[in-house]
Amino acid sequence: MVGVMLSAFIKQHKLTEEFRLTVRQYYQPLADRIFSQFTQSNNAYFVGINGCQGSGKSTLTDFIAKYLTIQYQLNTVVMSLDDFYLTSEKRNQLARDIHPLLATRGVPGTHDMVALNYVLTQLKEQKTGFSIPKFNKATDEPFPEKQWPVIENPVDIILLEGWCWGVKPQTQEQLKVPINELELQYDMSGEWRNYVNQQLKNTYEPLYKKMDFWLALQAPSFDCVYKWRLEQEQKLKDNNIDLQNSKIMSPEEILNFTQYFQRLSVQSCCSVTQSADTVFYLDSARNITNISIMENI
Repeated sequence: MVGVMLSAFIKQHKLTEEFRLTVRQYYQPLADRIFSQFTQSNNAYFVGINGCQGSGKSTLTDFIAKYLTIQYQLNTVVMSLDDFYLTSEKRNQLARDIHPLLATRGVPGTHDMVALNYVLTQLKEQKTGFSIPKFNKATDEPFPEKQWPVIENPVDIILLEGWCWGVKPQTQEQLKVPINELELQYDMSGEWRNYVNQQLKNTYEPLYKKMDFWLALQAPSFDCVYKWRLEQEQKLKDNNIDLQNSKIMSPEEILNFTQYFQRLSVQSCCSVTQSADTVFYLDSARNITNISIMENI
C-alpha cells in the first residue's frame, strides 16, 4: 500500500526516483516517530514545521500526511500559515495606518491569527463542521469561502507549516541595524520591523505552545531562498496560465519580495533549529545532508 502511494506521490509532485531514498532514510522514520508520539498523547496531535521559502515544507508535509493515513489509518490535516494571509484590503489598511511595507503579504502581522487560533482550538477539541481558510497566491487573495476545505471528521494529527512558524522574536539590539536594502531604503527608522517583531511576540509566539512536535528544515544560507522561491513562482505560473489579472511575480519582484523575509529567516536559525525535535539540514539542491534529533526525556 505504501509503495503504491509513494509511486503516485512521485508522479503527482513530479519528483525524481531519488525521492524514494529520501523517504526511506528520512521522511518515513520521521513519520513513524510522529505516530509513536501521537499514540502516547490520547489527543489530537500537532506538528509544527518551519523552513524558509521553497525549502520543501509542502512536499514533506503532504507526504507525511499521506503516509500516516495509509500506514496507520489516521485522519490527518495539512495546514499552511500562508492560508491565513489577510486580504489585500486589510493589508492596505495596515499600510495606511502603520507602515507601507505591510501591504505586502509575508511577515508577522499580515496573517489572521484570530482565525488561526480558532481553527487550532476547534481541531484540539476534535470538533467538526468548520472550514479552514485557503489562500490563492496567484491572485493574492483568499479563495472564496465555499472553496475552503471543511473538517467533517475528528482529526488525529495536524501538520502546520510556515516560513516563520516557530520563530522567536528578536531583541531590541538585533532590530537596530537594517539587514538589507529594503530595510535601509524603506524602514530606516525601524518602525516596520519593530511592528513585525511585536506581532511575532504578541500573537504568534503564544500559539507555539499548542504544537506537540517541531520539525525544522535548515537551508545552508539565505542565498538559496531567491533561487528556491523563483522555482515556486514558476510552478505557480505554470498552473495558472489563463489567469486574468495575475499577481504572479517576475524574477525582479521576487528578489525584492525575499528581502521581506530575510530578517526572520536568519533568526529562525538561532531559534527554531535550537529547540526543534528534529532538524533536517539541506544543501543548495534541497538534499538532506544531516539530521539532528532531540531525544524525548
